[in-house]
Amino acid sequence: MEVFCGSRFWDSNLSIHTDNPDLTPCFQNTILAWIPSIYLWSALPFYLLYLKHNKRGYIVLSVLSRFKTLFGVLLWCVSWADLFYSFHELLQNRTPPPVYFVTPLIVGITVLLATLLIQYERLRGVQSSGVLIIFWFLSVLCAVGPFRSKIMTTTAQGHVNERFRFTTFYIYFALIIIQLILSCFKEKPPFFSPVNTNPNPCPELTSGFLSRLTFWWFTSMAILGYKRPLEDKDLWSLNEDDTSKIIVQQLSKEWDKEKAECKQKEDVTYMKKSNHVLNHVGGGPEEAEVLIRDKKHNRKPSFLKALLRTFGPYFLIGSFFKLIQDLLSFVNPQLLSVLIGFIKNKDAPAWWGFLIAALMFVCAVLQTLILHQHFQYCFVTGMRLRTGITGVIYRKSLVITNSAKRSSTVGEIVNLMSVDAQRFMDLMTFLNMLWSAPLQIFLALYFLWQTLGPSVLAGVAVMVLLIPFNSAIAMKTRAFQVEQMRYKDSRIKLMNEILGGIKVLKLYAWEPSFSEKVLEIRKNELRVLKKSAYLNSLSTFAWISSPFLVALTTFAVYVSVDEKNILDAEKAFVSLSLFNILKFPLSMLPQVISNIAQTSVSLKRIRQFLSHDELDPNCVETKVIAPGNAISVTNATFSWGKELKPSLKDINLLVPSGALVAIVGHVGCGKSSLVSALLGEMEKLEGEVAVKGSVAYVPQQAWIQNATLKDNILFGQAPNEQKYQNVLEACALKNDLEVLPGGDQTEIGEKGINLSGGQRQRVSLARAVYSNSDIYLLDDPLSAVDSHVAKHIFDKVIGPDGVLKGKTRILVTHGISFLPQVDHIVVLVDGKISETGSYQDLLKQNKAFAEFLRNYALDEDIEEDESTILEEEEVLLAEDTLSIHTDLADNEPVTNEVRKQFLRQLSVISSEGGECPNKMSTKRRVCEKKPAEPPLPRKNPNEKLIQAETTETGMVKLTVFWQYVKAVSPVISLVICFLYCCQNAAAIGANVWLSDWTNEPVINGTQHNTAMRIGVYAALGLLQGLIVLISSFTLAMGGINAARTLHAALLENKFHTPQSFYDTTPTGRIINRFSKDIYVIDEVIPPTILMFLGTFFTSLSTMIVIIASTPLFAVVIVPLAILYFFVQRFYVATSRQLKRLESVSRSPIYSHFSETVSGASVIRAYRRVKAFVDISDLKVDENQKSYYPGIVSNR
Repeated sequence: MEVFCGSRFWDSNLSIHTDNPDLTPCFQNTILAWIPSIYLWSALPFYLLYLKHNKRGYIVLSVLSRFKTLFGVLLWCVSWADLFYSFHELLQNRTPPPVYFVTPLIVGITVLLATLLIQYERLRGVQSSGVLIIFWFLSVLCAVGPFRSKIMTTTAQGHVNERFRFTTFYIYFALIIIQLILSCFKEKPPFFSPVNTNPNPCPELTSGFLSRLTFWWFTSMAILGYKRPLEDKDLWSLNEDDTSKIIVQQLSKEWDKEKAECKQKEDVTYMKKSNHVLNHVGGGPEEAEVLIRDKKHNRKPSFLKALLRTFGPYFLIGSFFKLIQDLLSFVNPQLLSVLIGFIKNKDAPAWWGFLIAALMFVCAVLQTLILHQHFQYCFVTGMRLRTGITGVIYRKSLVITNSAKRSSTVGEIVNLMSVDAQRFMDLMTFLNMLWSAPLQIFLALYFLWQTLGPSVLAGVAVMVLLIPFNSAIAMKTRAFQVEQMRYKDSRIKLMNEILGGIKVLKLYAWEPSFSEKVLEIRKNELRVLKKSAYLNSLSTFAWISSPFLVALTTFAVYVSVDEKNILDAEKAFVSLSLFNILKFPLSMLPQVISNIAQTSVSLKRIRQFLSHDELDPNCVETKVIAPGNAISVTNATFSWGKELKPSLKDINLLVPSGALVAIVGHVGCGKSSLVSALLGEMEKLEGEVAVKGSVAYVPQQAWIQNATLKDNILFGQAPNEQKYQNVLEACALKNDLEVLPGGDQTEIGEKGINLSGGQRQRVSLARAVYSNSDIYLLDDPLSAVDSHVAKHIFDKVIGPDGVLKGKTRILVTHGISFLPQVDHIVVLVDGKISETGSYQDLLKQNKAFAEFLRNYALDEDIEEDESTILEEEEVLLAEDTLSIHTDLADNEPVTNEVRKQFLRQLSVISSEGGECPNKMSTKRRVCEKKPAEPPLPRKNPNEKLIQAETTETGMVKLTVFWQYVKAVSPVISLVICFLYCCQNAAAIGANVWLSDWTNEPVINGTQHNTAMRIGVYAALGLLQGLIVLISSFTLAMGGINAARTLHAALLENKFHTPQSFYDTTPTGRIINRFSKDIYVIDEVIPPTILMFLGTFFTSLSTMIVIIASTPLFAVVIVPLAILYFFVQRFYVATSRQLKRLESVSRSPIYSHFSETVSGASVIRAYRRVKAFVDISDLKVDENQKSYYPGIVSNR
């Protein structure tokens, strides 16, 4: 090196053992000058690869860019001026050392590369370059040493050596500082980038490198959230890469690829199999072997692979940050060791101490920056996972077959979306611990071995013994969790049923008995919860005591093994800091492993659901059909599942375009199945089905969305007022609109709760009529409406003179009176078509149809006879008393029964006499009486029935905390706080004792009283552990009490809430309170309180200790406390509101989903699948819009 530089490379007397340190010229010209170049060249290949794949359009040459380039070229000129000066010296026979040729050459090429990179980044649309900011920063950092050194040398000598190099260095130094400052500014947004039409785009994409590193771009939202509570409109739109559209598309593509690969392998094995069988015509044991062996090779498609391919690369960036952070965390214990050595050494120069303190600070800041980047990547991966999984499950639920639906209920699928997707999200945060924990444990043990030698093994033994203890607890907790989930599922299921039939419950006054049922399940659930809470207290005890036990055994063994082993401050406190690093990975590893076990269950459930059979879109031919026909079915056999026996056999049916065909038959003979078969909802086992043109479908159970009445009818079609009014008129909905509070803008509750059965059916029919399709499949639309309304609808809509004349109509019906007016009748008996023809033809044949007529004619006569005739006042009295408001559903048996009984008690029965005005049927009389009443005051037409879920704003009120304390019981709360004080007192005592022990004088190379020292240290530590155990037990008891009290109060309140509340509140929202919010009270609040109390008292005790040893610190505490308080107020305001917005926007995803699943056949029939997928994506994105800033606010 001396030959290369012409001087010594390193001189410790010059650089370390002096009050005024300096570096040798050789070190400055080699190592310091090369560091930035080494960094840039090693980062270059990765960066170029990144730029190649990420093009955002190009940026116009701006003033900023021109200046950067100009200064880059100047730097290159300056560096090479040095090089040419060296050649000039060579020519003048003053041979400079080789370093003066090599270094300017390397630096010159590197700054030229940086200049070219500035232009290349501009062409790829990079607004702010992290790589170059770090490069210029390193260059400045490495030039500060020579800068100081040159000034010191010149001052000492009184004149300038090598004036030319001196000048070029200062020009170089000035230029790199300018470059660093310029690179901190960002460029304008690129041209030709995808147009961002969002009114409120997220500033992250356009923010600079430094802003992203420190999350400074989030400040604007934090300030807004501090000034006033945030609302939906304040939220930024999602980044393109986080939207459902992009993510679900990628995940679906990977999943399809995975399925295709498996299918291909299956096909290959199948091919092999068939060849083998062909070769052995004789047949024999060989074939059987082949078949069995190939069974094993058929692997199922792996959803995990699809997830890894989609989200893996992004997640790995986060893992890389985690690796750097792990390595940095071991720098501080080493610095601590150096610092203690410095304090012991009386002759050490003062600048050592400042340097060590500065390095500790820089190290901590770097760790924080990198850790938060790692968490950001993990959380965003988790968020994308949830979006992706929710999206693929939603899309799948729209295409699964009916047999698959039997194995997955709506509740289960909603669980897949909420609970299982959430599991993935939670796992992402700590998934990196799988490799990071072993790495940290290994490094910590290595450094401990360096400090204490083999005694460390005693501590390791304690850790190893604690692992099975923790694992046993984890296994047991998991078993309890499964049991608890079972109780929880049954409780939520029961609540769902209760809320579904709450009206019946209230009318029969069944609340107490159902309340008992729920509380019984809840009692069992809390019993299991109590067990797992006690187990958790044990694991908390193990967790808090383990570092102490490890330290205790290690120190005890260390001082006992050899009298010469002296426990001094350096060894004790460096070891303690390493033991504290060990604490986190040791506790996290079992937790992560149990989380992975839970997530693998979720993965399996999701994979099973996504592997269900799908409906075959080609089972109904839509293109080719015989001319003149709208529907043709030839020799077709259908079943509801491949493994089930056929429901419809040998169906042959030709429906001419524009015909009205009635399908009749007894209950359960397959009428609705035939309609489903024409829609492609059933498994076609054989035969051909062709349906020409668009289809409108009216199911037997009307499917109504939670939207306005008008939206339900338009169903995504373009509004046309004239057509819309005609449809309302034809479907007899005009009168209903008079009664509804908001007219056609009235919001219909979930499942049409505030419409009667007849109204629902008419809305469903109106939707079909408005859709103006070619073919109408009407599955018994007249059964739910009154007979005179049925006649009106048949005449005005379905019949030969109705709105739909000229369209092809298939009508399933029991109404005999309409059959003479249809063109064609199909009679079904036990899943086969027994006869077809016109009304007259079938009567003459006197077969199944005649028998059907005889059965149903009797029923209709009885109905006619039972019509109830009353005096006018009595009718009105009956109507008022029963006040069948819009919320009483006609088809709810209880209401109907009550009405019939009540009218029978008035018992004025006579036969139907249409002509005589005084003897009109009840129903008709009432219809005519209505208009005479004063018209109802019309409410505001935009008044919503279902109010949007409101969120609290501002601080969480103290009364909320007090409610919880009351539920826990104030005495227990005080006891818990007292125990925490004692625990921290014991911890402080142990540390004070340890420092006192380390200060004990060393006599003849040994310390005395070691046994007594170890004894007291052990006693203090075990006391601390014992108090932890007691306090966490107490907290667990208090938490269970609170959970019991709060759930009981909620249940009590809900059973006593009036019916009107249930009509205007979606069931999903109430269920959300009983599931998610009760879960928070049960399982989230107690550990959070545990953490809060732990952190609070630890901070308090640390401050007390520091003030006791350095009283001057008290002066700093007050301003620091004020600053922290302000930061906390500032941050919490935004974070809290974002959490609230996120939880409110979550319910609609599940409500919309369960609604979709129940109406899947209607959505498919109207070909609205894509529109519904878009709505679901929009709802998920709305939810993630508040979740994403929530993650960032935590950074």
